[in-house]
Formats: sequence, structure tokens, C-alpha cells
Amino acid sequence: MKKGIHPEYHKALVHCACGHEFETGSTVKEINVEICSQCHPFFTGKQKVVDSAGRVERFRRKYARFKKTQAQEKS
Repeated sequence: MKKGIHPEYHKALVHCACGHEFETGSTVKEINVEICSQCHPFFTGKQKVVDSAGRVERFRRKYARFKKTQAQEKS
């Protein structure tokens, strides 16, 4: 490696929003993250489906009306 062109590599402390902290290597000394392997649904197995806008229910109502009109056209 050429001298003088690479940034310094430190032991960095990573702080998650859930409160978990761990140490890693980085060019910055402290890192703040919103989600980590301790609280991410993929790693914890606690998958949550959040439908705050009601999109799924709105789709189901629309599809139910569509199926109803198709059934009426067939009869």
C-alpha cells in the first residue's frame, strides 16, 4: 500500500436505536444506526406486516367487487 493516501482505520463503536452496542473497524470512530442484527426482523424471526395506510384492505375490497361483477356477467 502507498503511504499517506489511506485514511486511518479505527476500532469503531456502533450504537443502535434499540440500545445494542458493538465494536467493529471503520474509518470513523462512532457510528449510529437505526436497525442492527439484534432488532432486524430477518435475523430475529419476528417478521411484522405493518399496513398503516390500509392498502391491503383497500385491495381486498376492490378485488371482491371485481369478482362480484365477473360473476354477474357470467350469469
